[in-house]
Amino acid sequence: MAENRFEQVDEAQPDAITLTLTPGGGVVSCPAGLAGGRLTDDFLSDELPPVEAFRSAIGLANEIRAAVVVVDPDGLWQPAWGRLYREADA
Repeated sequence: MAENRFEQVDEAQPDAITLTLTPGGGVVSCPAGLAGGRLTDDFLSDELPPVEAFRSAIGLANEIRAAVVVVDPDGLWQPAWGRLYREADA
């Protein structure tokens, strides 16, 4: 089975769901325009435990058929979630 891959970025992206990992957990954001009319405003979750934030981002991505990117300035990514890469590394 192929390993899931997620692009690491430095800031939220207008064309993807963004999972931002923080020392306290994680936050999920989604631009309203990406949701195909399902959102009237940009979505920003409350801070969630890291695994819950990851699962929420994946669930939303599957529902609206969008990519997930990751902001991880503190290196909190868990390898069990898949491979985190930078575009230059691809």
